[in-house]
Amino acid sequence: MTPHQINLVKSSWKTVCTLDPVTVGGLFYNRVFEIAPVAKSMFRQPMEEQSRKLLATLSFIINKLDKLDDIVSEVIKLAKRHIDYGVKPEHYAIVGDALLWTLEKGLGTNWNDELKQAWGECYSILSTAMINAAEYTELDAA
Repeated sequence: MTPHQINLVKSSWKTVCTLDPVTVGGLFYNRVFEIAPVAKSMFRQPMEEQSRKLLATLSFIINKLDKLDDIVSEVIKLAKRHIDYGVKPEHYAIVGDALLWTLEKGLGTNWNDELKQAWGECYSILSTAMINAAEYTELDAA
């Protein structure tokens, strides 16, 4: 990501953080379940709690976008937990689509192509790192 893209993601995330996390999470998870109804069975916690965790995790990552090396171990732990939930590599595209859709809804008129590209790049980096960490973990377990 370029420094400009990082700034775009961080500044737009500040706007998202002013919104109710349960509402934002609800939009996101409802979109995931609309795209992939079978994903609903992967979630064991109440959606309110899951929504708060999602936004807290995203905040943690976004605050470190310019220092990604500082969070590699956390991303690996997150990837390992997702394996336990039954997440497969193909699920990451669904989540990415739902995230961008949710951001578009939440940011309204502030959403534009440049912001979409920055968020897409951010999600691509994160999801690729998680998929790679998950595959590495699965190879270690074999």
